[in-house]
Amino acid sequence: MNIKRVFGLALTICTVDQASKIYVVHHLNLKEKISIEVINPILNFKMAWNKGINFGLFDSGGEASRLILIALSIAVSAALLWWVRKSESTMRQSCVALIVGGALGNSIDRIVFGAVADFLNMSCCGVQNPFSFNFADIAIFVGAFSLILWDKNEDGTA
Repeated sequence: MNIKRVFGLALTICTVDQASKIYVVHHLNLKEKISIEVINPILNFKMAWNKGINFGLFDSGGEASRLILIALSIAVSAALLWWVRKSESTMRQSCVALIVGGALGNSIDRIVFGAVADFLNMSCCGVQNPFSFNFADIAIFVGAFSLILWDKNEDGTA
C-alpha cells in the first residue's frame, strides 16, 4: 500500500470538505440565512444540521448517538485502512482514501458542532429535494460506489 497516497488523498478530501463548510456556513453566513440560491433551481445552498446518518436517519439519539456515530466512523475508517494495507490496487487505495477523508470531515463536524453541516441541495424540474449534503458525503458515496462496482482484487475477481 502506498500509505502516503492514501493519507494524502484522505487529508485532501477532509481539508476541502472543512474549507467548504467554513466558507459557505460561516463566511457566507448560511447558518443564519438558511438558504442561498446559487444556480437556480438546480443548485442551492440550504443549511441542514444532520445529527444522524444519511438523510437524517437515526438522529434522535442525542449525545449518545453522536458519540456512537463518531466511534463508528473511526472504527469503519480503521477497518478499511487495515483491509487496504496490503493492496497494491491504486483504485482500491483511492476509494478507501475517499471514504476515510469524508468520514473524517463529517466526524470533525460532529465533534465541533454536535452535528454534520450539510449545505448542498440539488433540485430539478419543479421537484424540490428536501435533503442537503456536503463534500464529505460526495467523497464517501463516490468511494463506496466505486469500490463496490469497479474494484477488482489483484487476481482479477470482484
